[in-house]
Amino acid sequence: MFQKIVVPVDLAHEAVLQKTLTVAAEMARLYQAAICFVGVASASPGPVARTPEDYAKKLRAFAEAQAATHGVTTEAHAIQSHDPAVEMNKALERAVTELGADLVVMQSHVPNVADYIWAGHGAHVAAHSRASVFLVRD
Repeated sequence: MFQKIVVPVDLAHEAVLQKTLTVAAEMARLYQAAICFVGVASASPGPVARTPEDYAKKLRAFAEAQAATHGVTTEAHAIQSHDPAVEMNKALERAVTELGADLVVMQSHVPNVADYIWAGHGAHVAAHSRASVFLVRD
């Protein structure tokens, strides 16, 4: 049913992603699908990495660790953005299409008032992608 699962991750918040990572791994095992972890980072030094190359290296290491932990096939796709907060939705939308994903598994939060005015990242990807989107509440 699914062949390529995209999982957007924020390496600065890895600790809160455990439920989402488990769901994605279980889906990958069930459907014998590959997981591609997608990270969007600034070209400027940040809390996770000082350079885009360093960020890509850390994302690859994260993907390899997830493969070893969950026994699934993984890869990493790092996206460089001038302003990740502003460009996140479009960057994820493009990545899902470019990577040929047929399922996106994303961390989400319980909606608040702002979410009824501005769509969250998961809602944007679901509205602008041909892939199915599975939102995991934290």
